[in-house]
Amino acid sequence: MRTTRHLVALLLAAALTPSPVFAAGAPCYRGVNLSGGEYGERGAIYGTNYIYPSEQTIRYFAEKGMTIIRLPFRWERLQPALGGRLDDDEIKRIKETVGLIRKQGMAVLLDPHNFGYYDKTQVGTAPATDAAFADFWARLAVEFANQDGVLFGLMNEPYDIKATDWLDAANAAIRAIRAVGARNLILVPGTSWSGAHSWEKDVIGGANGTVMLGVRDPLDFYAYEVHQYLDVDSSGTHPTCEGAAAAVKAIAGVTAWLKRNNKRGFLGEFGASTEKDCMSGLTEIYATMSDNSDVWLGWSYWAAGEWWPADEPFNVQPHKGTERPQMRLLAASAKADADACTAVKPARN
Repeated sequence: MRTTRHLVALLLAAALTPSPVFAAGAPCYRGVNLSGGEYGERGAIYGTNYIYPSEQTIRYFAEKGMTIIRLPFRWERLQPALGGRLDDDEIKRIKETVGLIRKQGMAVLLDPHNFGYYDKTQVGTAPATDAAFADFWARLAVEFANQDGVLFGLMNEPYDIKATDWLDAANAAIRAIRAVGARNLILVPGTSWSGAHSWEKDVIGGANGTVMLGVRDPLDFYAYEVHQYLDVDSSGTHPTCEGAAAAVKAIAGVTAWLKRNNKRGFLGEFGASTEKDCMSGLTEIYATMSDNSDVWLGWSYWAAGEWWPADEPFNVQPHKGTERPQMRLLAASAKADADACTAVKPARN
């Protein structure tokens, strides 16, 4: 008689049969980050210290032609104890928000917005070991496994972690996601804030552009997530865009890297103010990705959300009915690409 272990192995083998990477067509995700769920500390009070987007806000961006929402949240609130069950109230909030986004016809990118840490412990370091990170993703993947339009972003902007160590953690999470039978598209960041400008530089523990080629996915259904801002130090903390030309060059560089290595990419965060140099840089970045949709799955702008102050330079949340100039650029780019867009799915389900 076959053992339980043998039967499980057979089931996993069937579930993880490799598929061609992406279906034919020109997939394009055009969207925004709806910030708010990542605010506050682990004990924060919902509605007081942190918030998820309202249906009104979600509808606004759908009406502007956006096709994806990147949804940040805090790992510690969703999983209060490493290795433990997900918090019932928090997973319910996230599921309800995902439902609202999908109701408007947009995809959603789940984003544990933790910078490679659980509380103040770096992923890969006890107790936030690779196994603990994998456990978290296994539990979250079960909740959204194979749901149409739900993408898994492994982690927002890991930093101060060696590229080789981050690769081990990422691969552990990917194995866990696939082991529970989830075939969702996975977005894999690099270390060093996942910066496009430093993608091929050895910042810590090897260059992302070299080390992260070691990503292993049984389904080969993943893409790399990079971030890029247009200010002088690519941090997204300044309203001026002295780094606009460098940012455009960085996106072109990652484009070349993706083509050279037959990979796909997604620009998970970028943003700028309404200054002339900023708007010109944003326009060039959009054009580069649109012209290279064979390797770019799309982008999500940072940021929007009900609690962003009206005077935040990068904010595209409408204020008293006024549309932001950056939003007009986002909408125009999305409209220009709309006829070529297809859903991003494995070629064989």
